[in-house]
Amino acid sequence: MKKIGIIGGAGYTAGELIRILIHHPKVAIAFVYSTSNAGNAIGAVHQDLAYVDMQFTDQVQLDVDLVFLCLGHGNSGRILEQYAFSEATKIIDLSNEFRLQEDAYFQGKDFVYGLPELNKEAIIKAQYIANPGCFATAIQLALLPLAQAGKLTNAVHVNAVTGATGAGTKPSATSHFGWRDNNFSHYKAFNHQHLEEIKESLVQLQPDFAIDIHFIPQRGNFSRGIFATVYTTYDGSLEEAQELFEEYYADSFFAKALKTPLHLKQVVNTNYCFLQLERHGDQLLITSVLDNLLKGASGQAVENMNLMFGWEQSTGLQLKANYF
Repeated sequence: MKKIGIIGGAGYTAGELIRILIHHPKVAIAFVYSTSNAGNAIGAVHQDLAYVDMQFTDQVQLDVDLVFLCLGHGNSGRILEQYAFSEATKIIDLSNEFRLQEDAYFQGKDFVYGLPELNKEAIIKAQYIANPGCFATAIQLALLPLAQAGKLTNAVHVNAVTGATGAGTKPSATSHFGWRDNNFSHYKAFNHQHLEEIKESLVQLQPDFAIDIHFIPQRGNFSRGIFATVYTTYDGSLEEAQELFEEYYADSFFAKALKTPLHLKQVVNTNYCFLQLERHGDQLLITSVLDNLLKGASGQAVENMNLMFGWEQSTGLQLKANYF
């Protein structure tokens, strides 16, 4: 059994990691670090885990096999400066601190961008992973097959709606129930922080990619999930596009190109991303749906862990949607 540590244990992503890892057949959680909750029961904060007989701690074990960093953006580097983990310890960071190429090398650690559908072979060999963002995952999976075929030649337009958990556990003016319920809004129009990691991934497959991505992120009045619609000019047939997607994801366990209309309940509480294509005039419309806390965060992090240890990518991730 591999020993696993979690740093930043009180947030949504940590809660999902704990829920997955306590049922994972090949790992044991060595510690869950949270200074603000040290000594408290895990189930006192993550109430769906009331059956878990563990407590938060303010002590970090440095010799674990792998540590997940589930910290607010900008805090992972501080932790890595403070604690000298064993040279054998693998690290998966769920913040945006090391995702871009210019930030990927930190204190002798070279972080690999952890999107399995793009970098699977590099992830297998990696010791340090920068886990992708939730919007970035949904949008990249909608575009990677087109980029590989060199088909992204015109502006890309994206509307993507995320649930309230995308804003984290700390209450804010736009995340509490009274504001979010029966409401809808957009934010960070055209300048969301995930755009740069999306562009870097597309350039990786289509080196001449230099077109605009017009991205409008939106807040939905539901708890979890991302529903993204992506469209761009496309000069082939719908059948040709479908074939591109099916070929690209032929060996993917969690990304699936389907032929029927999509909705969030198909993927919430699972690690799947479902994709569906439509042709409207000269526009190709790609719908991409996933759970922002699983395939968009903690589930994908466990995928990366499985690959890094040489296990089947889906180990511990056979999660079922709560359809009704």
